[in-house]
Amino acid sequence: MEWWVPLLLLIGGAVVVMLLGLPVGISFLFTNLLGALFFMGGFSGLKLLILNLEEGLTSFSLLTVPMFILMGEVMFHSKMALRAIDALDYWIGRIPGRLGLLAVVSGTIFAATSGSTLANTSMLGSLLIPEMERRGYKKAMTIGPIIGCGALAMLIPPSILAVILATLIEVSVGAMLIAGILPGLLLASLYAVYIISRAWLQPEIAPPYDLPSTPLAKKVKETVLYVMPLGLIIFLVVGIIFLGVATPSEAAAMGAVGSILLSSLYGQMNRQVLTKCLYGTIKLTTTMFVIIMASTMFSQILAFSGASSGLVKAVVDLKLSPLLVLISMQVSLLFLGCFMDNLSIAVIAVPIFMPVLKALGFDPLWVAVMTLINMDMGNLSPPFGLQLFVMKGMQPSTSMAEIINSTVPFLLCEGLTLILIMMFPQIALFLPSLMGS
Repeated sequence: MEWWVPLLLLIGGAVVVMLLGLPVGISFLFTNLLGALFFMGGFSGLKLLILNLEEGLTSFSLLTVPMFILMGEVMFHSKMALRAIDALDYWIGRIPGRLGLLAVVSGTIFAATSGSTLANTSMLGSLLIPEMERRGYKKAMTIGPIIGCGALAMLIPPSILAVILATLIEVSVGAMLIAGILPGLLLASLYAVYIISRAWLQPEIAPPYDLPSTPLAKKVKETVLYVMPLGLIIFLVVGIIFLGVATPSEAAAMGAVGSILLSSLYGQMNRQVLTKCLYGTIKLTTTMFVIIMASTMFSQILAFSGASSGLVKAVVDLKLSPLLVLISMQVSLLFLGCFMDNLSIAVIAVPIFMPVLKALGFDPLWVAVMTLINMDMGNLSPPFGLQLFVMKGMQPSTSMAEIINSTVPFLLCEGLTLILIMMFPQIALFLPSLMGS
């Protein structure tokens, strides 16, 4: 049997089942079961697949997923970010586009405590958009910064999708998380440069306004009380992973416990809030583990049927430049991102693309970071970018065309970040390289 036959049947079957209305994860699980029966020798192959699946899903590294989700849920539902934003605002002063810049600073910090682009966008939007509108900011300087900065959670640890990608491509979860730091900070810097430059050139889109002077003592006090504790949570997750003090799973557990204790200390935690956090954690964890299960099964069936090795051989035989292959796959991911959610892309694309890229000699960690950025761009891209619909839900009176137009400059910043990382891999690989020293 030709290598492309099982590949076509598996993907085509999953698409057909999805068109019938079943969720992505369930569709792929159903197709994978049939694929195992057909391509892996019947029930004996199915038994082998289940045994391998059990081993993969009980991996200690996957404990990071529910812990990071719980930490993000606590940060979101406890509203601890409210006072932190006020404290950060004191330091920004009268810089052009100051509220947009505040979105960048806040979004970067909250990304390091939430792990979710949707949670980050919702939090920033609910806190900053009303004030932006009250100050006369135009849509380009309200919607755009919120969507763009919300998406920083895709790169900056603890990114939940980064953990899932690391699991799927079999690289160190800790290295994957640390690899996203510099690209995330680079992207945030590009956002800041754009916001300040445009607000300076077009002050009417972000009108300046007078601010009462804030004593230095108050700035320091508010920062110590409301920003530094968030820094402690970030250190509990990112710092101890980087220093090698704890594994990602241990760090995630400490981050989750630390966020609960901190919210309790500030009087923001009660039984109702905790119930919401636990319910959200269970719901999201279940969904993501189904996706991971489906993707793992898909990868094993492709390998067993010969589709993976056949695809690698076919690409190698084309004798294309490895860089051209890499660019083509990144373009394909961007196209998929315009129509599918990130987890669906992970199920379909990662098992197909990664064996090819590994065979061509690319560092899987470097490719994974570019994949994260690409998925991030997909979230911001029409017609079905998820972030666009989140913003539409928060701004129902704003047309989708206005939302898309406001997002384009930030989408271009992400594209520039992707190009820079492709040209200079050390942007992604430098910090992970220090972890072993």
